[in-house]
Amino acid sequence: MSYIHVQEGIILRTLFLAYSVFILFYFYDCNYIQATTASREVYEKTGNVIWEGNTQEKIVAITFDDGPHPSYTPQILDILAKYNAKATFFVSGNKVKSYPDILEREVKEGHEIANHTYNHIYNKNMSAVLLSSELDQTDKVIWEIAKYKPSLYRPVGGFHNDLIINTAVKKGFKVVLWSWSQDPQDWKRPAANTISNHIIKSLRAGDIILLHDWTDRPQTVKALETTLDYLYKNGYECVTVSDLLFRSNNSSPSLFRTFPVK
Repeated sequence: MSYIHVQEGIILRTLFLAYSVFILFYFYDCNYIQATTASREVYEKTGNVIWEGNTQEKIVAITFDDGPHPSYTPQILDILAKYNAKATFFVSGNKVKSYPDILEREVKEGHEIANHTYNHIYNKNMSAVLLSSELDQTDKVIWEIAKYKPSLYRPVGGFHNDLIINTAVKKGFKVVLWSWSQDPQDWKRPAANTISNHIIKSLRAGDIILLHDWTDRPQTVKALETTLDYLYKNGYECVTVSDLLFRSNNSSPSLFRTFPVK
């Protein structure tokens, strides 16, 4: 084999490798893209992203991410009913598909259903195409079961940037995060009193409280009972996020579809 043929082979292999790397990154970037992130102040001024309500009225919104769970979510619903409290459930579409009866119960008992994507992908750099698909799939399964169209969306892990927010807003969602002082990190499975003490110690009117109702959550269930008992005895009302925002004068009632659409 001549020197020229060897060199041609090296060049061809190099070109093939470069092409393969290009294709790999091209398809990766179709689903995951770097995007800029603005400050909380900038996002709040748009009215499209919410961390908490602006009110002096003694109302708070308890939210649950990632469910429904076949065991813990029904226990949570029982406790909420005991205290006549309403909550907002940011559901994962694949869990809804597996446990449709629990979603139906959440709606029937007057709780709010919100979108938390279908597969719970933990990556803030997903593309608009992938996020749109995740939101659409979740909306579809919720509609099929409950004839209910969510108006609120919470990004997985609270990850947000311009692309995530703009994609959600274009699809008609308001992006809901949570009060910075109201993440007791129950997903780390601390003791129940650690969870409830964190919530109670930091409590302010208008708070949006973050909890979870997926995987092993007995501590969260127990902490919810203690928290609601405190709220009830101290004159607080536990409402849905949409109700909280409406009563905080952050929106008009027509912006939200809190109940099933006929």
